[in-house]
Amino acid sequence: MSALAETSAPKAPRRITSWRLLLNNRLATAGLVLLGLVALMIVLVPILPLPDPDATAPADRLKPLLTAGHLLGTDQLGRDILSRLLWGTRVSVAVGFAATLIAAFVGSAIGIMAGYAGGRTDNAMMRGIDMLMAFPYILLALAIVAALGPGLMNALYAIAVVNIPFFARNVRGVTLGYVHREFVDAARLSGKGNLSIVLTEILPNVLPVIVITMSTTAGWMILETAGLSFLGLGAQPPQADLGSMLGEGRAQLFTAPHVSIVPGVMIFLIVISLNLLGDGIRDVLDPRLRSGALARPGPVTEVASGRAVPANAAAGAALSIVGLETGFRRGSEIVPAVRGVSLHVKPGECLGLIGESGSGKSVTALSIMGLVASPPGLIRNGAVYLGNEDVLAMPETRLIANRGSRVAYVFQDPLTTLHPMYPVGRQVEEAIAAHQSISAAACRERAVGLLNKVGIPEARERAKHYPHQLSGGQRQRVGIAMALANDPEVIIADEPTTALDVTVQARILELLRDLQRERGMALLFITHDFGVVSEICDRVAVMKDGEIVETGETREVLANPQHAYTKRLIACVPELGMGEHFLKGVAGLFPGRKEQPS
Repeated sequence: MSALAETSAPKAPRRITSWRLLLNNRLATAGLVLLGLVALMIVLVPILPLPDPDATAPADRLKPLLTAGHLLGTDQLGRDILSRLLWGTRVSVAVGFAATLIAAFVGSAIGIMAGYAGGRTDNAMMRGIDMLMAFPYILLALAIVAALGPGLMNALYAIAVVNIPFFARNVRGVTLGYVHREFVDAARLSGKGNLSIVLTEILPNVLPVIVITMSTTAGWMILETAGLSFLGLGAQPPQADLGSMLGEGRAQLFTAPHVSIVPGVMIFLIVISLNLLGDGIRDVLDPRLRSGALARPGPVTEVASGRAVPANAAAGAALSIVGLETGFRRGSEIVPAVRGVSLHVKPGECLGLIGESGSGKSVTALSIMGLVASPPGLIRNGAVYLGNEDVLAMPETRLIANRGSRVAYVFQDPLTTLHPMYPVGRQVEEAIAAHQSISAAACRERAVGLLNKVGIPEARERAKHYPHQLSGGQRQRVGIAMALANDPEVIIADEPTTALDVTVQARILELLRDLQRERGMALLFITHDFGVVSEICDRVAVMKDGEIVETGETREVLANPQHAYTKRLIACVPELGMGEHFLKGVAGLFPGRKEQPS
C-alpha cells in the first residue's frame, strides 16, 4: 500500500471555468451586473408600459423627479424622461456597439496584415493610418458627418472610421512581437499557409488586445455618438438618444437640472461598466493573467493569518525551515506546492536541495525571503528562522532590508536577472549601495574588486560592459559578485549552472565552494543533478512532490540511499561505459509503464 501511495500521482485540482474566473473579479462582476441591467431594460423597453417618448404635453413640462406618472420627471416639452431615456439608451448602445464592431474588424485586419506581411505592405498601410491619425479624430468625425449629412447612420460611419487607426496601431504592434517568435517559425516549417498561421497562431495571441481595445473604445464611441447628437449631427428630432437629450437639457441646467443629469448618469454607467467588464474579459482570455503571472505582486509573499509557527529545532543553524507550507490560489481553492518542508543549513555548510523539475525546490527557496509572488502565492504554515528570528514574522521593511544583506540569491539564468540597459559594474554597485552608506568612488572600487574576486578578467574594463557583451559563465560570475556584495550569512543558489557547458559549470561550482569556505557562509544549493551534489554539498535533502523524502550526509546518501525516489535520481547520473544499462537504471522513473522494445 505504501508503494502504491508513493507512486500514485496527487489528485489534480478541479479546473476553473472562464465564467468562474470572471465572477471572481469583483470589479468585472460589478461591470457585468450594471451592463446586464442596462441591456435588460433596453431589451424590454418595447413591452414596458411606458408613454410615447415623442408625445409632447406642454402643460406637464419640467415636472420634477418622482412625479406621479413620470418617475424621472418630464422635459421642456412635457415628454416623459424615463421613456425617452430607455429608448435613447437603446439607440446609443446600438450605434456605439455597431461602430465598435466595424472599427475592430477593419482596424484589426489592417493591423494583423501589416504586422505579418511587413516590408512595403506594412509601410503603405501604416502611412495611410498615419494620415487618418494626423487629424484630430473628433474634427475628422465632424467633417465626415458634414460631408454625408446629419443622421445616426452617418454618425455611425464617421465614428467607426476615426477609430480604425487605434485598432490598427495596437494590433500591428502586438503582431510584430509575435510574427518572428519560435512557435510561428515552427508553424511555417510544418507547412502551414499564411492564412492558417494568422488564424491559428497570431490571432489567438492578439485577441486579448482586441477585446480590451473594444471594451475601452466602445465607451468612447458611445460618448462620441452622444457628442455628435449633442451638436445636432446625430439623432434628429423627434428621435431621442442620450446625446440629443443632453443637448436639449442644457438650456434647463439651472432651472431643471434633472433633464440633463439623468442622461449624463446613464452615459457614465454604461461607459464604466464596459471598461470594468472589458478588463475582466481580457484577464480571462489571457492564460498568463488567468494564472496570476502578470498580476502586480506585493512586496512580500502573503502569509496566512492563522499560520502555525513551530519552534526552531536546529540550534546554531544559519538558516532553518520548519514545517513550511506554500500554495497558490486558484479561484477559491489553494493548490499546495510545498508541504511540511523542514531543513536547516549551518554556517560554513553546503546543503544540496535536489529533485526533479516541478518538485517544489524553487518555491521553497523563494519562500525563505518572501519572494513568491502574491497573488497568487500564499504561505499557509511553518516558519523560516534566520538565526533565531522568524523571517515570516518580520515587519515588511525589515524583511526587505535583510534581502541581499543577510540572505542573497544566485539565480539560474543571469541574462534574465541582470538588467539589459545597465553596465554590469553599475549593477554590482547598486547591490552594494542598497545596504551600505559609502561614497560613489569607494562603491565603484568595491564593485571592481568583487568582479576580480569572482574571476572576471580585466575587471575594471569589463565593469563597463553590458550583460549581452559577456559570456554565460561571466554573467553568472557577475550574479555571484552581486550576491557577495554585502557579505551575507546565507547564499541560495537556484540551479546556477544549468544553462552552462560542462567546463564552465565546473569552474562556477569550484568558485562557489571556495568562496563559501573562505567566508564561512551557509550555502543552500538547488539542483536536479546528483553529480553536482557529490562535488559541492556536505549534506543533501531530496524533494519529491513538494515534500522532503530523505536527508543525510552526501556520501551516506550516495552510498546507501533509503528512498526509492533517491535511488532513481542517483540512477539518472550517467557513467562512462554504462551503455544500455543506463536506460534500464532509469526505467524506474516511470513505474507501471511497460518497457519499450529495444
